[in-house]
Amino acid sequence: MARYKAALGTRSSDEQVLRSRGFLVDGHLTNAGVLLFAEYPPKYLPWARVRVLRYDGIGRETGRRLNIVKDRTFDGPIPKVLDGVKAMVSEQLRDFQSLGDDGLFQVVPEYPEFAWLEGVVNAVTHRNYGYSGDYIRVSIFDDRMEIQSPGKLPNLVTLENLRHTRWSRNPVIARTLVELGWVRELNEGVDRIYGDMDAYLLNPPMFSEPNNASVMLTLENSISSRMLWRGGSLEEVVGVDVLETLNEYEIAAMQLAMAQGRVTTKGLVDRTGKGSKLCARTLRGLVDKQILVWHGTAPNDPSQHYTLAK
Repeated sequence: MARYKAALGTRSSDEQVLRSRGFLVDGHLTNAGVLLFAEYPPKYLPWARVRVLRYDGIGRETGRRLNIVKDRTFDGPIPKVLDGVKAMVSEQLRDFQSLGDDGLFQVVPEYPEFAWLEGVVNAVTHRNYGYSGDYIRVSIFDDRMEIQSPGKLPNLVTLENLRHTRWSRNPVIARTLVELGWVRELNEGVDRIYGDMDAYLLNPPMFSEPNNASVMLTLENSISSRMLWRGGSLEEVVGVDVLETLNEYEIAAMQLAMAQGRVTTKGLVDRTGKGSKLCARTLRGLVDKQILVWHGTAPNDPSQHYTLAK
């Protein structure tokens, strides 16, 4: 409340502010008032929370192969939730170096901050809070980030017109987040997400409606884009003539080795979706071509991997 009153420039009492802004009616907080200012909104709306998960790899594993390395839930009032999510996601993302036009190395974030933060703010602002039993999820993989919000798009909005259509499912929450500085470009943020991803040479953002019951924003940090930021290219490593002789699986293996410093059979399986035998044979073939170097003590060494030949 202190932050909100400071943003409004008022010294009125908390109760007066809440009543005048429509958050307090007949002595009771509205749903928007609970979501924005209650100490623990899930006491009244159990699904009002955001869960952030960091996965090791590019897919979700279960059981003994569970690959969640970070998992945290944020369930306070919306402004504090956004503070916490922003801090955690920032910690999980990586920086890459690229050689600038001035000949100096510069640090390039894995994703443009506005793109993913706007995605989170939009999810919190526009989710269907009448849809119970699910919560907002931010899933961070090696090659992408998924931000999923419960509830379908409203009738006037489609996946095709989402980029330019002005709308708000929860206008009171949207207005308050504008006043608090979280929403910097009301109804124009989606278009800027496209622009910022393009400026980082990343694939355009993808919006989808999984199971026709939620809205998901996917931001891809493609392997080829990471390579470009690192200032390298396949042509520089093997030459154009050799590159033209490689198949798509060999190229995928080289891209992984360039982006991550190493490549394993499992990593290539995850990347291509092909079987382990084909991927192992692909890697051995690149060793025979003196493009990769094998590191291991035995054919069944669990720590074996491949790196680019110097």
